[in-house]
Parts: sequence; C-alpha cells; structure tokens
Amino acid sequence: MTKNVNAIAIVLLAILSLIWGSSFILIKRGLDVFSAGEVGALRIVAASVFLLPLAVKGIRSTEKKHWKFLLAVGFFGSLLPSFLFATAQTEIPSSVAGILNALTPLFTMLIGAIFFSQKFTNQTIFGLIIGFVGTIILIMAGSGGDISSLNYYAFYVVLATIFYGANLNLIKFRIPDLNAKTITSLSLALVGPMAAAYLFIKTDFLYKLYEVDGGLEAAGAVILLGVVGTAIALILFNKLVKITSPVFTSSVTYIIPIVAVIWGLLDGEFLYSGHYIGMVAIILGVYLANRKKK
Repeated sequence: MTKNVNAIAIVLLAILSLIWGSSFILIKRGLDVFSAGEVGALRIVAASVFLLPLAVKGIRSTEKKHWKFLLAVGFFGSLLPSFLFATAQTEIPSSVAGILNALTPLFTMLIGAIFFSQKFTNQTIFGLIIGFVGTIILIMAGSGGDISSLNYYAFYVVLATIFYGANLNLIKFRIPDLNAKTITSLSLALVGPMAAAYLFIKTDFLYKLYEVDGGLEAAGAVILLGVVGTAIALILFNKLVKITSPVFTSSVTYIIPIVAVIWGLLDGEFLYSGHYIGMVAIILGVYLANRKKK
C-alpha cells in the first residue's frame, strides 16, 4: 500500500473497531425487550431502508453476473450473522461475543486457502492453531472443565465468523469491479425484504414496540445498530476490502474485543480469567497468522 492508502486504511480500521466494538452492547439492549430474531431482523431492515437510495442508484452500474454474488454477500455478510449474534447473546455476555468475533481473520485465511487458492505459511498455520486453542479456552471459561457446562451458544458466534470469512473473500475475489457503496446497499436491499417479512409477519415486534415498557428505547438501540453498525460500517468495511487485503481488513477484530470488553464491564458483566486468556490467545493467533516475515 502507498503511504496515503495506508493512512486511510488505518483510520478506517480504527473507526470500524469502535463502531463494531460497541455493537454488542446495542444488541444486548435490544434483547432487553425483543427476541433474537426480532433484533436480527430489525437490524437488517433499518440498514437496508437507510441505504435504499444508494441501492436504486447502484442498479445501473450492476451487471447480471454480479447479482448472485451480491445475494451471497447479503446472506453471509449481514443477514445470517445478525441473527446468529443476537441468538448467541441471549446466553453469553456481550463482551464474550466481541472476543469470539476476533476469529474472523482466521476463517478468512482458511476459506481463502481452500476456495480461492491463497497460500499458507508455517507461521500462518501456527497462528491458526493458537487462535483455535484460544477459542476452546474461551468457550470452556467458567465451566470448571465440565463439558456439560459448556456454553454452546458461543458456537453461534463462531459460525457467524465463518460466514464473515466467506463474505470477505467473495467481495475481494468475485466482485472486485463494484464499489463499496454499491456492494453494501444492493446486498442489503436483496435481503432486507426477507428480514422485513419475518419481522412484521412472523413476530410480535409491533406489539412489543408499543405495549412493552422500554420497547421504543430497545428498538432505537437496534435501529442505531442497523444504520451505523451495519449500513455505514459496511460501506467503510467494503471500502477497506477494496484498498487492502482481506486479511488486513478482517484485522479490525484486533480492537473490537477490547472495545466490547470495556462496554461489557461498564454494564456489569463478569469475566473469568479464562476469558482473558482466551482473548489474548485469539488475538496472538490472528497477529501471528497475519504478520508478514521481513
């Protein structure tokens, strides 16, 4: 990267880390009133409606070959992770969800190697191993070593990071000719109606919104999450993918866990020593896998 591009990339990385590091506490606030499905769907609806003008404009620059990849980006980069994270946070602290999100670069590399002919070094493999060990430690934290006490809801976050890894590679290698705004707005426009149909037909969202105490405040937190944490952040994120490598872009997860943990602690969450050990191991693994030898 040139110096100017490198500076822009670092600034975007910092902004995204702060936005997405704060997203887990907003999900938690939404879950105070709404179900996981309602939180996930409202997040996507808010984001897709906000970006609808850009989607209409972007249709003109989109070719037939792009649409299947845009649909895949909508599913893997937005819709499915939104539901998975909300479901996970019904049973795990928001800070733990933020820590586990740091697995994204590791799955980015694995999927890139398996499906997009990216090459692994021994150092990368070592980093992947450390990262996975950190994940096991994190999931085991607080169980006292008892397998039956494991919090299996953590695996919803792991699955979401696998989808994020697939999404990153799709954007970089399958639709490199589309700009970030077009990718974000159109991918959300494709999955937005599905989320809206589920939210307004299959759930009690409207009843909870107006009849349950705190409904408007909880919805406001999720809408903020959708507009800033999904719509605006994804534009910045996809821009970052365009000017850097998928692995550099996914390294936003270096800072996300720190921001998420700070928010969680401020909100009264308790973390065991294993959570911190797991977080350090995951971030160390990501660093080693991502670091280029001089």
